[in-house]
Amino acid sequence: MNIVIFGAPGSGKGTQSEKLIQKYGLYHISTGDILRKEIQTGSELGKIADSYISKGQLLPDSLIIEILDKLFETTPETRQGVILDGFPRTIPQAQALESLFLKRGMKLTAVIGLEVDEPELIDRMIKRGQISHRSDDNLETIKKRLDVYHLQTTPLKEFYLKNGKYKAIQGTGSVDSIFETISKALDSIHRD
Repeated sequence: MNIVIFGAPGSGKGTQSEKLIQKYGLYHISTGDILRKEIQTGSELGKIADSYISKGQLLPDSLIIEILDKLFETTPETRQGVILDGFPRTIPQAQALESLFLKRGMKLTAVIGLEVDEPELIDRMIKRGQISHRSDDNLETIKKRLDVYHLQTTPLKEFYLKNGKYKAIQGTGSVDSIFETISKALDSIHRD
């Protein structure tokens, strides 16, 4: 099973990813986590990533695709199934993901779309920033991130709806009830 978890910043992708990993034994790929780690270590990639992320912008597609290709090549666990959190964010990235999967004899099972209203997203990220002290969880950057999300990422929903992979999931309510809805959607696909 290969899943993309999709949604605006603050929609609960990381939280639901953890539960999906436990239930289905998937390898978690969070491009955000990878990039934050690179930034913390001060690597060359981290410096480039920080120059984009600190402004609420997305990294160039080619750079993200290169990072993922390398990860797939060097991580045999990805062959057992993956959950992608934070990728793809653009249609060219989605097309590149199809190629990365095809090259390895894999295919995308589903795109889980966590749908949450914007005021709720902002509230969640402000609270998360107060706890985690993530530099990108401040109101100004949050608004930029949401603008970028709507502009560049929303077309992906249409892309995945057209090819029948998108599963809309209401991302409000308890963590467990959201997870139960996701599990039912995945289990019905997996049986087919």
